[in-house]
Amino acid sequence: MVLSKLAEEVSNTIVATIKGADDVLGSLRGAVKNQVTGAMKDVGDMATTGMDAMVDVVKGAVTGASQVGTSLTDSIKEAVSGAVNGVSEVGGDVVSAAGKATSAAFSAAVDLGGDVASAAVSAVEGALSAAGNIGANTTDVAKESVMGVLKAADAVGSQAGSSVRKALLTAVSLPKDIIEKIVKGSEA
Repeated sequence: MVLSKLAEEVSNTIVATIKGADDVLGSLRGAVKNQVTGAMKDVGDMATTGMDAMVDVVKGAVTGASQVGTSLTDSIKEAVSGAVNGVSEVGGDVVSAAGKATSAAFSAAVDLGGDVASAAVSAVEGALSAAGNIGANTTDVAKESVMGVLKAADAVGSQAGSSVRKALLTAVSLPKDIIEKIVKGSEA
């Protein structure tokens, strides 16, 4: 997998931060949030460049966490949650961030050879967790997250797209009514 310079730096930072931490997942989520916040403040253009930086942070975080033996699904969930929280903190578009973060985390999981179905569910769970914590519209975040992960899955191939759709529809942790509308095409 080829990572951007920012993603590589984040990956190294994540490894250093979570290695030996008592609360690995909390440390991961916090580190991603701080990286996203810093990156978005640095670039100034939150709509495009800032979101690109957030995508790189998510990819780097998932990659870094996988290097220290953290569960891929847990890493994805916490990286997405931290990214959405970071975007919220700097006043960015949380709904758009949720879609881009879920797509980025899913893509990183694919690059690492992870299970696409579990990766997709974990990514959407992370976005919804963050939305609930920051008081964002969870319906909008769910729609954008699911669409983001479906686009990424379809880009991998029809088998991945099919597996992801089945996983999203059967995940008890996700809002079934919203998922069904999007997966069956009425909201796409």
